Amino acid sequence: MRRRVLVLVTATTTLVLIAFLVPLALLVRTVATDRAVATATAQAQSLSPLVATADREALALAVGQVDATTPADVTLFLPDGTVLGTPAARTPLVQLGSRGVSASGAVPGGREIVVAVRDATRAGGAVRAFVPDAELTRGVDRSWLLLAGLGITLLAVGLVLADRLARRLVRATTDLAVVSDRLARGDLDARADAAAPAELGVVAGALNGLAGRIADLLREERETVADLAHRVRTPLTSLRLEVESLPAADAARVGAGVDAVQRAVTAAIEQARRRGADPAACDASAVVAERVAFWAVLAEDTDRELTVELAPGPLPVALPRSDLEAVVDALLGNVFAHTPDGTSLAVRLDAEPAGATLTVTDTGPGIPADAPALDRGVSGAGSTGLGLDIARRAAERSGGGLRLESPGRGLRVVVSLGAPDRT
Repeated sequence: MRRRVLVLVTATTTLVLIAFLVPLALLVRTVATDRAVATATAQAQSLSPLVATADREALALAVGQVDATTPADVTLFLPDGTVLGTPAARTPLVQLGSRGVSASGAVPGGREIVVAVRDATRAGGAVRAFVPDAELTRGVDRSWLLLAGLGITLLAVGLVLADRLARRLVRATTDLAVVSDRLARGDLDARADAAAPAELGVVAGALNGLAGRIADLLREERETVADLAHRVRTPLTSLRLEVESLPAADAARVGAGVDAVQRAVTAAIEQARRRGADPAACDASAVVAERVAFWAVLAEDTDRELTVELAPGPLPVALPRSDLEAVVDALLGNVFAHTPDGTSLAVRLDAEPAGATLTVTDTGPGIPADAPALDRGVSGAGSTGLGLDIARRAAERSGGGLRLESPGRGLRVVVSLGAPDRT
C-alpha cells in the first residue's frame, strides 16, 4: 500500500510539474529571444537620425560605439557603398532595407535585423544588426536549471509528505489487521486505534464496537450456561440421597454415575466462566482408560462385548481432561443409546506423530442412508443431536477432526486429536 501511494503521488506530481514547467521553460526562452532582438533593434534604430545629420567621421564613431556596447554585430551600409562597423555581406534583407523596407529574420547562426535609413540626400541605406544564437538564449540554460531544481524539490517534498501519510495509513491498516486477528483468536480485550486517519478511524471505531458487543454476548452466554448447569445440581443432590437407600452393590454403581454427572456439571460451570481458551493438555491414554472402565460395567450389564486397545501412556493431547472425558462419554453413550443390547463395540487409541487417534467401532445398525445431516441439534434417533457435535468441536479445538466410516456393518467414529503446543 505504501509503495502504491508513493507511485501514485510521483506520477501525479510529475504530470503536474511537466504541465507547468515545460510551458514556463518555453516562455523563458521566448522572453530571452525577444529581449535580445528588442535590444538590437533599438540600438540599430538609434543610428537612423545620425545617418541624415552627422558627418562621416561622427557617424563612424557612433557606429563603432554602438557596435562595442551591443552584444549584436552592428553594420551600417551607406548609399554610396561605404560599410561602417562590423564587416558583413549585403544580404537580401540588407538590399531590401536599402530600398526602404525594414525587416528581420532568422539566418544561420542567429537572427538578422535590418533597419532602413536615408542620408541627407534622401538616398537609401541600411543598418544591420546580427544577434548570435548564444545571445538569443543567454541566461536560458541557467533559468532551465533553476526550474528543474524547483521541480525536483517540489517532487521530493511531495514524496516526503506522501511517505508520511502512507506510513500512517499502513500503520493503521496493519493495526486493524492485528486487532482482527487477536479477536479471531479469542482475545476480546483487543482494541484498534480510533484516531486512525479518515475512514480507517471509522472502521476502527466500528471494530471496537463489534468487539465490545461480542464480549457482552459471550459474557451473557457464559452466565446463562453456568446458571443452567448449576440448576442441575439440585436434582443431583436429591438423586444422591436416593442412592443411599439402594443396596450396597447398586448404590456403588449408581453413585459412580451420579459422581460422573456431578463432575460434568462442575466442568460445564468452570468452562462457561472461563475467559479465553488457554491451551490445556492431558494424558489421553489415562483419560480414555478411566472412562472405558466406567462404561465397561454398563457393557457387561447389557451383554455387550467390549474390546479395548490403548496405546501406552503418557500420550499428551491438546485438550483439557474434562473435554476429552466428554468426547469419550459422548461416543460411548451414542453406542449404548442407539444400538440394541448385545451389540459389541471396540475402543482403540493409537499414538500419532502429532497427537493421537481415538476410534470407537460398533456392530449396530449404523446410520441409515436417509438419515439427516449430522448438524448440531439434528438427530435421526430422537436425541438432542449434540453428542457427535461435542466430539467434533473438541477435536477441532485440539487441531484435529472427526469423521464417520461404515465398515460394512455398524459404525466407526474416528477422532483425531492434536498434540499440545510445546513452544
